[in-house]
Amino acid sequence: MKAIAGLKRKLSIFILLFLLADCSTAKKEATQEEVSTTEQTEEMPVVAESAETEPVVTPVEAPPEAAPAIPIVLIPDEIRPGEPFTVAFMAGGNGAAREFRALLLNSRGERLAKAAAFSLGEEAVGVLAATIAVPSTALPGEALIRIERDGVTLGEIPFHIADREFAAEEIELNQQNTDIRTVPDPKKTAESEQLWGIINSTGTEIFTAGPFAPPVTSTRRTSFYGDRRVYRYVTGKTDTAIHAGVDYGVPTGTPVFACADGRVVLARFRISTGNSVILEHLPGVYSIYYHMDSIQVTEGDMAGSGELLGESGSTGLATGPHLHWEIRVSGENADPDAFTLRPVLDKQTILSKLEELENP
Repeated sequence: MKAIAGLKRKLSIFILLFLLADCSTAKKEATQEEVSTTEQTEEMPVVAESAETEPVVTPVEAPPEAAPAIPIVLIPDEIRPGEPFTVAFMAGGNGAAREFRALLLNSRGERLAKAAAFSLGEEAVGVLAATIAVPSTALPGEALIRIERDGVTLGEIPFHIADREFAAEEIELNQQNTDIRTVPDPKKTAESEQLWGIINSTGTEIFTAGPFAPPVTSTRRTSFYGDRRVYRYVTGKTDTAIHAGVDYGVPTGTPVFACADGRVVLARFRISTGNSVILEHLPGVYSIYYHMDSIQVTEGDMAGSGELLGESGSTGLATGPHLHWEIRVSGENADPDAFTLRPVLDKQTILSKLEELENP
C-alpha cells in the first residue's frame, strides 16, 4: 500500500534517531506480570465495594529520554471501565514486536494497565498492535496511551474513559465454600500461580479476530460482569470482591461452547473454580469457563468457534449450577459482552486509520 509505504519511509529517520537514543535506555522490562500467589481470577478482591473506588495503580517514572513520535491509532477512542480496546502503531523494522509495549496511564501518570505488542502479519508489515482492557475500577476522565521500547517513550495519544456504574450483591456461603475461600492450601496456591502464568503471557499467534459469541444458548444470568460482591461466611465475617465475568444460571449438563476459535491452554479440575477450561484467542486474550460438570477437550487442542467444550455444573466454589464465563486481556479481566459487539482485532480499520494519518 502506497500510504503505508510512505509512513515506513518517514520512519527511516526515526529509526536512526531511535538507535542512538537506545544506547542509554533502561533495562528491558519483562512482558509478563509478576505472578500472584492469591486466587483472583473469578473475583478480584477489593478494599471497598463502591464503583467509585480508586483503582490500585503502579506509578510510572517519566522516561529520561524520548525518541521521535510514531503514528498511533486507537480503536475505539473512548471506552468504559472493563472494556477492551486496541492500540496500533507503526514500528518499522526496528526490533522484535515483544520489545514494544503499550501502557494505559491515568491523568496523574499512574499505570492502570499494560500489554505487550504483537505483529499483525504479512499483510501489515511494520504495524504492531496491543489489546488492553480498562480496569473495572478505573475512574472516568482523561487518560493517556504511551508506547515504549526499553523504557524509551516512542509516542503518546490521549484517551478518554467514560463513566460506568456496576451492581452490588451479597452472597452467603456454606461451610464448604467458606473453607475454599479462607483456608490456606498449598495446592490452591500452586493452581493460582499456574493460572496467572497463563493469563499474563502474550503469545504471537492470532487464532481469531472476533467478534465472540456467548458460550451457552441461554440468556438467563445470575451475576454480571463487575458486580461488587460481599461474601458472608458461616463465621459471620465478610469479604469483598469484584466479579470478573458473567454467570449464566443454567442447569447442570447444559452444553458449553467455545466463544471463538482458539487453542486450549488449560482443561482440568481446580479447587476454587472446579472443572475449568481456558482458550487462547489472540496474543494476551483468553476466554475462561468455570464450574463445569464435565470437560470434553484436552490441553493443546484447537477449538473452533461453537465447538463443544463440555457441560455446565456446580463444581468448585459454587452456590448452585451455573457457568462462569470470563475474558482476560493481558491479565486484566474484561467485560465479555464487549467482545460480542465488535471484532477484537479489526485489521482493516487499523490500516485505514493509519492511512488517514498520512493523508488527513
